[in-house]
Amino acid sequence: MIPRRGFLATALSFAALPLLKARADEQRLILNGSLEQGSLVVGQTNPEAHIALDGQALQISARGYFAFPVAYDRTSALQLDVSYPDGGVLMQDVVPVIRKFEVQAINGLAPDEVTPPEALFARIAAEKAKIAEARKSLTLADWYADGLDWPVAGTISGAFGNQRILNGVPKQPHFGVDIAAKEGTPIHAPAEGNVILAEPDFFYDGGITILDHGHGVATTYLHQSKIDVAVGTHIARGDKIGEVGKTGRATGPHLCWRLNWFQVPLDPSRSTREAAPKAA
Repeated sequence: MIPRRGFLATALSFAALPLLKARADEQRLILNGSLEQGSLVVGQTNPEAHIALDGQALQISARGYFAFPVAYDRTSALQLDVSYPDGGVLMQDVVPVIRKFEVQAINGLAPDEVTPPEALFARIAAEKAKIAEARKSLTLADWYADGLDWPVAGTISGAFGNQRILNGVPKQPHFGVDIAAKEGTPIHAPAEGNVILAEPDFFYDGGITILDHGHGVATTYLHQSKIDVAVGTHIARGDKIGEVGKTGRATGPHLCWRLNWFQVPLDPSRSTREAAPKAA
């Protein structure tokens, strides 16, 4: 279970926003996590219950844990329905807290990194397809439930959800947290999991690794100079998985760290047990 002090401290340290400590039924349902757009909510209830979010069934572990996302652009309430073995039914509205995302301009990129030549379209599409396929992984485990550790020591240099303007060209929001660190700085697994993607040279992402932490919760590591794990490897919290680099589309050495619930991009900084990474 996520340590209450650490999890609450993380959410409150970023902004004094309402935090979901909800007990819709004091004995039957506990939800932990920030309700901000782009956050992962971790719940716990009777492991024999059946749970649905907006009509979609959710997996629940033997310990009674389950997870679901508040999408970065979600404004309407999510409907959580829980059916218990004794016939009881609980319906809980989960209302997102609206965030204001900043606009971030990045200049000095090579022109073909902003708008790649047509000859690279097939490669880029194939790489995106590999990432999407990896994020379909469903492992019936709850390794995410104890919260995430920051994977690398360094300084946060880019926030989740910021609109990127690259060489003056508006692009999609940045769906990761950038941590600036020296090239070669070790990257460690933030929680137990399985390696579901490990590629050394994607066009945009450079050296990329994806870890599956159960129930569709996955973390991604971009721009690595070295990858120390292979697909199919099971790793423990704290295991070294690679090293910081500047491969792919990057202007300097850093780790772009991402969190997903299947294909839904989320903010990993809202799921960490500490407010910020350790200083390099």
